[in-house]
Order: sequence, then structure tokens, then C-alpha cells
Amino acid sequence: MFVKQLFDNYELYKEKSLAHRRIKHKDILPLVLKRSSVFKVQEVGKSFEGREIFVLKTGTGKTKVMLWSQMHGNEPTATQTLFDIFNLFEKPKSLQTEINEILKACTLYFIPMLNPDGAEQFKRRNAQDIDINRDALRLAAPESNILMNLRDKLNADFGFNLHDQDIWYSAGNTKNPATLSFLAPTFNTAKDIDEKRKKSMQLIVSINNMLQEFIPGQTAKYDDTFMPTAFGDNIQKRGTSTILIESGGYKNDVEKQFVRKLNFISILHALKQIANKSFHKERVSLYDKIPFNKKNKLFDFILRNTTISGKFGEYNADIGIRSRSLIEKDIFTVDDIGDLSQNNAFYEVDLKKKKIQQIKIGANAQKLIGAFFTK
Repeated sequence: MFVKQLFDNYELYKEKSLAHRRIKHKDILPLVLKRSSVFKVQEVGKSFEGREIFVLKTGTGKTKVMLWSQMHGNEPTATQTLFDIFNLFEKPKSLQTEINEILKACTLYFIPMLNPDGAEQFKRRNAQDIDINRDALRLAAPESNILMNLRDKLNADFGFNLHDQDIWYSAGNTKNPATLSFLAPTFNTAKDIDEKRKKSMQLIVSINNMLQEFIPGQTAKYDDTFMPTAFGDNIQKRGTSTILIESGGYKNDVEKQFVRKLNFISILHALKQIANKSFHKERVSLYDKIPFNKKNKLFDFILRNTTISGKFGEYNADIGIRSRSLIEKDIFTVDDIGDLSQNNAFYEVDLKKKKIQQIKIGANAQKLIGAFFTK
């Protein structure tokens, strides 16, 4: 009932000012500073270029949960979601009872944008060109220090590591996109399961079961190879039950606004499960049944069965097209040419050997898209 209400009433809580992916620090700053007394807002440091990084705290419960987003500057979906969640906590409307339950059982700590310098350039890394998510040991970036210091200060019980992944991952060996992917990070190469990691797995099972009502067959599990320098692995190693959530692709959702909504219900479902401890009943064995991501199985567009004509003569080939993100916008380029019978796409057309002028990988594909997909 709680999840259905969240899903059905989402527009009441959605932060309308964050409607596109290329959000910057200046976009969230007024939203952070305007928070009501439900939240305690604290500046906990600055980025390499001097932009403020904030923690928003709410709740009075014994269980400490930290959630951080946009560690990679071009991964903003969960950042948008967190502001939706802030709106819900401040004005829960018909969900007051459920929100009170969460806030009574938990104390929540949110970092909505850990890498504001990367967000400014819509790039993965920070201003030093350090991948913050691979800086958990050296802590060379100021942003890395902020995150690890918060974890250590709180000794948090749970941590939500919120990211975006490429939209071209599939859910296992299916045609379906991996719209949301999860991981209970390992803390050693043996991939051992201690009590903390077990809780991560059980919570993911609970989220995954819930999501099948909304995106059946479109969830996956992220690669669980131990990464010695990664934050998720090290935070798990330090004793915080960590849940990685990766926002992937969904058809007709270029700005990932439906995926944002799925994040909203997933995170809140998880917080309620933590509050009432109901996730403990989930079987760890079901975590292993979630399929792994399959990388680069999908394209945005595939032109199938073309006849390519040019200086190399004529030959049959498929053409795969993917988007490429620039600071200002996405552009579409030819990403592969050849036999793509083992791949799928959000949009496909069989050209039945129609002739296409010779084209190179990397070429702008906008004319092809316009010719075959926008009529």
C-alpha cells in the first residue's frame, strides 16, 4: 500500500525545478537553503573549486542511514530523487504515518551532490580529474575526504551509494534494459558474506521484489568483483551495510524522469523496510537469482539489414547508434557497423537491404535517425 501510494501520488512531491539531467550546484543551492525545520542543513566542506557540499539531516531514530548522490558529476538522477524525498518528508500529506515511522526509527543523512565541480562540466570526474569512486584509500580529493569522514563520524548502519549507469546495459541475456541495477558490494576478493553484507543483500531482494510490479524483468545486479579502491567496497568493509543503486535506461525516458520516480519508490521502500526491520525475512539466495548487467548489449537505435554502398563496394550490415553526452547536450553517433543480430535497441527498423551511403563509426547519425525513425 505504501509503495502504491508513493507511485500514484509522486507528482505531489516531485521537485519541478529539476526537470533535466544537466543540473548544477547553482540549481540545487536554493533548494538546499530553503529547507524547513524538518531538516538540519550543514555545510560539511567544499569541493576542489570551492563549491559548498551539504549534509541534510532528519529523523531521531537509533538506526543511522547515509545516502549520497552525484559522486560522478554526470550522474544526476538520484540527486533529483533526493529533492523529491525532501519534499515528501516536509509535506507528507496522506503518508504522514509512514514517514513518522521512518523518522522515529532512523536518523537520515543526505549528501545530494558530492561532486559539484563535475556536475558543472557534466563529467564523471572532479576538477582534479580524479574519479572520486576510486579514491577511497588515498583520499586525494576533498570530496572523498568529506564522504569518508562522514561515514567514520557516524559509523552509519546503512549507506546508499546512488549512481547512474549507461542506458545500454541489459538485464541479463534479455532484450530488456537494466532500468535499475543493484549491488551489495564485496569487502574482499573471496566475496565473503558477513552480517552487514547479508543485510545489504536482503534489502536489495526486498527492493527488487517490489519493483517487479512496475518494471518486470528490467532489474539487474552490478558486477560484484572486489574493487580495492572503490568507496562502496570500503564502506562495506568498514561495517556499513551498503546498497548501490544504478539508474539505467527506460524506453522513451531520455531525461530519466520515470527512472527518477522508480528511485523515489525504491529508496523510500527501503527506508521503511529498515525502520520496521521487515527486510530481515528475505532470503539471501534470491539475491543470487537477480541477473547480472550485460554491458553494451543495447543501442539507442539499430538500422538492421542495410546495404552499405561506397568505395568498398556493397555489403550487408547493421548500423548501431548511441548517444554521446557533451556538456550542453547529447548527440547521436554511429557506434558500430556489422552483424548486430545479438544486440537489441530501444528503437529498431529493418531496412530490407535498402542502400545506405558509406558511413564511418563515429559519424554524426542525426540524419539517419531523421530519415528512418521520426516519420
